[in-house]
Amino acid sequence: MNKVIIVGGGAAGMLSGIIAARNGCEVFLYEKNEKLGKKLFITGKGRCNVTNNCDPEELLRAVKSNNKFLYSAFYSFNSQDMMALLEEAGVPLKTERGNRVFPVSDHSSDIIRGLERLLRKYNVHISLHSQVSEILTENGRAAGIVLKNGTVQKSDSVIIATGGLSYPTTGSTGDGYRFATDTGHSVTDCIPSLVPLTVSEDYIPQMQGLSLRNVELTIKSGKKILYRDFGEMMFTHTGITGPLVLSASAVIGRRLQKEGHLEAFIDLKPALSFEQLDERILKEFENSRNRQFKNVIDVLFPASLTPVIIGLGGIPADKVIHEISREERQHFASVVKAFPFTIIGLGRYSEAVITKGGISVKEIQPGTMESKKISGLYFIGELLDLDALTGGFNLQIAWSTAYLAGTAVSESNI
Repeated sequence: MNKVIIVGGGAAGMLSGIIAARNGCEVFLYEKNEKLGKKLFITGKGRCNVTNNCDPEELLRAVKSNNKFLYSAFYSFNSQDMMALLEEAGVPLKTERGNRVFPVSDHSSDIIRGLERLLRKYNVHISLHSQVSEILTENGRAAGIVLKNGTVQKSDSVIIATGGLSYPTTGSTGDGYRFATDTGHSVTDCIPSLVPLTVSEDYIPQMQGLSLRNVELTIKSGKKILYRDFGEMMFTHTGITGPLVLSASAVIGRRLQKEGHLEAFIDLKPALSFEQLDERILKEFENSRNRQFKNVIDVLFPASLTPVIIGLGGIPADKVIHEISREERQHFASVVKAFPFTIIGLGRYSEAVITKGGISVKEIQPGTMESKKISGLYFIGELLDLDALTGGFNLQIAWSTAYLAGTAVSESNI
């Protein structure tokens, strides 16, 4: 019976343990925290967006780094496979807008408990409060681990599933990257991803807490459009956040680090063409020709946005409507269609859903997740240089890579 050690008891670690043990391995899982699934517990604001109920091709399109590497993983173990496994574990699921999958209860703890039930069912040995300090290798092969207290545990295979750098309070402190470099692997530059963005303009914090629905966000470098999408976002005391913004960060992160700042625009009325918006404003003007601009235009915007958009729009707030020229009106409409600001930074790892960057996938076998440098050593989940948009796709990367490693250790010839 193959003896397998798994380092890390998060999403990827738990599933790889279940699969390996189900396939006949004796599995030992080591977790440095006091419980399993600590980061899983806080995902999806505590609801746990466990996967995205779509086909493998759509999963691949959502991956922003090295998506071709995941072809075998997503076709070997897809979203529906993961959903079936959780249902088998006694966790009923539901699919919401954008094919996002959640537990029916809306409690991430149910996902963790379901996985723990399967770990127990397949007799996985779990050690909590057990920090691994070193990966043992002998003659180019993984041979076990050394715990922080000095204890040596030997094994036939080792699966590293320690997560990236996001949400460090959950234990994701980069241990796996150190294990990778210590065993001769390359780690690409890591940055926070699926993270809020910081903005330079002082009028943004004036709208702190304001949520915008059904707006279009465009981010540019010079004339080149880097990102454009439609959805929900929110202003914060330092910049912007929300689903639209988190997805943008996955696309622009590297470019932002390189250039230092990027131009951004919000189309506040994307359902209207410029001409339709101009007509709408003109209609408001015609009904209130002797009123001040600030008292007429406020019907189009939320209260905290109105003074900011007036300030940017070039029409004095107390100007009487019949004194406003066509050029002034149209310039104001252009600002509504392209509300401007400057993005100057990414949020911190403590705010990041995932890490962009990680162990180079060129050094990993895409069909098994085994290292090309050290046989019997596997890297899975967020540790790898793989990241995707928000919507359950990143957890599916964890599940699919874990499945391959869990399957491979049971099939390897020792």
